Amino acid sequence: MNIKTKKSLGQNFLIDKNILKQIVNTVDISNKEILEIGPGSGNLTTYILKKNPKKFYVVEKDNDLSLLLKKKFNDDIEIINDDILKISENKISKNKLTVFGNLPYNISTEILSKWIISMETKIWFECLVLMFQKEVADRIIAKSNNSNYGRLSILSNWKLDIKKIIDIKPQSFSPQPKIDSSLLIFTPKKKFFKLNNAQNLEKLTRIFFNQRRKMLKKPFNQIFKNAEEISKKFNIDLNLRPQNLEPETYFKLVKEFESLRN
Repeated sequence: MNIKTKKSLGQNFLIDKNILKQIVNTVDISNKEILEIGPGSGNLTTYILKKNPKKFYVVEKDNDLSLLLKKKFNDDIEIINDDILKISENKISKNKLTVFGNLPYNISTEILSKWIISMETKIWFECLVLMFQKEVADRIIAKSNNSNYGRLSILSNWKLDIKKIIDIKPQSFSPQPKIDSSLLIFTPKKKFFKLNNAQNLEKLTRIFFNQRRKMLKKPFNQIFKNAEEISKKFNIDLNLRPQNLEPETYFKLVKEFESLRN
């Protein structure tokens, strides 16, 4: 059956069998509960099923593809025909899920941010095996003092350990995207820095990185009335730039911001 991809949904179907095999071999999924995001025409779904998962949920926004998946896999999968950004993932199952996703490029960072914030109420997944545009993946895994380092790196590394598995060329997809992709695996950290509200981390890093080329003095004065005092407390040179601070320093600053507001 010929499937017409929809540009509005950022659809690029992975067709390279070697890569598909490599993805399902990234983690042990036999007898586990699986969630696949945007299965498309079901290429990866087929390989996941070969590994005998205990239960298999898929979220597919496209109505036509949902019907196709239903026809192709019958009761082997439970199809949730909805928008992943509108779903409450922790209600899908009482058990922790192993998540696979070739995420739509246009909303991939939004999905990841949503999941990190959802970890405040419940850690609903065992691990995430996700594909991003390579340039987005580079921002996620970037360390401080690197030009790719920014808000996304800090937020991602707050509660998750991240490892890059492989880069994937455009030829592995249909239709071919214009850019390379990267596969990353995320696992929840056993210990992470406790903050009252994840939104504060988003808010402060946005202020800091809005003018990433500027010195820290400006955002510091914007956030703290006593900027000089705070910078001394954390031993921060205000002539540095936002990309020079470690994620841990940002977590401490958010904590300080929260305690001053209470």
